[in-house]
Amino acid sequence: MQKTKIRTELEENYPDLLLMDGFDDCILGICHRYGSESVVAYDKEKVIKKLVEQGMDYEEAIDYHDFNQACAWLGETTPCFIERI
Repeated sequence: MQKTKIRTELEENYPDLLLMDGFDDCILGICHRYGSESVVAYDKEKVIKKLVEQGMDYEEAIDYHDFNQACAWLGETTPCFIERI
């Protein structure tokens, strides 16, 4: 996998953050919250769209995202997903 510019920048400036492989173009930025570790914030709809592009239908992509990405807990720097309103 070739590193994207944003991945390189995040790894240099925030080495402890967790990143999802293959979803760099879905990154919105860094979420900072008092009393918590900073985390990478992904655009939920872009993540689902990317899963559809990888061969899932829309419902499968939502189910996959909800169970395997949004509900995954990998420690304090687990990414978050922003749902735009």
